[in-house]
Amino acid sequence: MEEALTKKNLTDNEFTSILKEYKERVYWHIRKMVIDHDDADDITQETFIKVYENLDKFRGDSDLFTWIYRIATNECLKFLRKKKRTSLFSFSSLESELENSLTSSAYIDGTEIEIKLQKALLKLPDKQRLIFNMKYFDDLSYEEISSITETSVGGLKASYHHAVKKIKKYISLPD
Repeated sequence: MEEALTKKNLTDNEFTSILKEYKERVYWHIRKMVIDHDDADDITQETFIKVYENLDKFRGDSDLFTWIYRIATNECLKFLRKKKRTSLFSFSSLESELENSLTSSAYIDGTEIEIKLQKALLKLPDKQRLIFNMKYFDDLSYEEISSITETSVGGLKASYHHAVKKIKKYISLPD
């Protein structure tokens, strides 16, 4: 199917099958970063609009999954940057806003340790949190993450290591 994607005459059925295959994974990838269901839903929708609009630019030199995840990652980081700018002008920080979403969301039903882990993740810089989520929760290899984020494998390993140390410190686990 990936060969057919480079053609301009993508059928509705082909795009629907792309949506069915990747939408849930993309949604949860985004959701782990933005916490809020409505924001994740909006970003997921924006991601697939960009996928549809740019299918003719998909060259096939990476997996379709990797290409879609790269778009989702960029959309997610763009959203967080914009949200940080607007929260600079308000009295609340983005971290506390996301924490409030975490604890008040009807979509999150976690144990105390799960919520503590999510709070620890919110304290990480966006890129470290993104890398941790893709490695730990999505179980992606460093090579896949490297292709998605366009970051060296060595840099990813260092970011992941630092993220793990910060999380352990926050939730008071021994090294």
